[in-house]
Amino acid sequence: MKPLIKKLVESYGPSGHEDQIRDLIRGEIKGLADYVTVDPLGNLIAVIKKKSKSGRKVMLAAHMDEIGVIATHVDAKGFVRFLPIGGVSALTCLGGRVRFADGTLGVIGIEDRKINSPSLDQMFIDVGATGAGDCPVKVGAAAGFYRPFEEVGSRLVAKSMDDRVGCAVLIEVMRGLKRTPHEVQFAFTVQEEVGTRGAGPSAFGLEPDLALAVDVTLTGDTPKANKMAVSLGAGAAIKVRDSGMLADPRLVALLEQRAAEARLPVQREVLEGGSTDARSIQIARAGVPAGCVSIPCRHIHTPSEMVDLRDVEGAVALILQTLEKPIEL
Repeated sequence: MKPLIKKLVESYGPSGHEDQIRDLIRGEIKGLADYVTVDPLGNLIAVIKKKSKSGRKVMLAAHMDEIGVIATHVDAKGFVRFLPIGGVSALTCLGGRVRFADGTLGVIGIEDRKINSPSLDQMFIDVGATGAGDCPVKVGAAAGFYRPFEEVGSRLVAKSMDDRVGCAVLIEVMRGLKRTPHEVQFAFTVQEEVGTRGAGPSAFGLEPDLALAVDVTLTGDTPKANKMAVSLGAGAAIKVRDSGMLADPRLVALLEQRAAEARLPVQREVLEGGSTDARSIQIARAGVPAGCVSIPCRHIHTPSEMVDLRDVEGAVALILQTLEKPIEL
């Protein structure tokens, strides 16, 4: 999966500007589904049709978008002021690089390097311009953070693992799904980082019987981390609760049963803050039984998010194991 993950995480696609990453994913899934479409909001939908009358409509969702920044002003010297797109922290910005849709590269600087607790309004993007007239960035232009993919043993490091690694899981599930009684609906969603905005409309249109989001989650295995029973390399995590939703207990039990049958290591996840597309899917139409398969990830919402390849592959295996058999809730 590493070449696929590298291709996805290095691609451009801040929330609301997912065209490039959507086109990339569409090329990766060509020929794998019975039909592929893009809904009015920009979600990429691919469906493998039901093979049995007893099969369920199962939705799998992973978001294509990433955190980023948006230009608000260009001053007389050509420096760009900006606002965040999603959960961007000033602590991880200084000296960081961003890339705009047209390929323009910028470096984030700060007004005063002596500031101990910087804020985003004290920062600017330097694109090498000598003045406003030769600055290629216009007000409203969006940029994503720019860092190459790296391997550290079984650990993979890059920007936008959140949630391109979830997109990679869905693509691998599509490639590996040889038999299933179910209609499997794959939703590569938009604008998750700004309020899980794409998932609800996609679920409304698909009308699934049940749904699983695939996203990253925090870990409790770093120095002085919040107490959390999730570690890198210990298996995919089955969400029980986060700040936006309570996973359907029947889906938690189903996933744990499938993991036991396949002898796959898994962890239970209770996340103190943050949520996923499952939050919006769960309350679409008359309600959808929803859960989440999570990829443990360190340094979330920084340009160097870290996952373990074994957890990613475990998530693929768990979802395939779940889809290959009848589902009764």
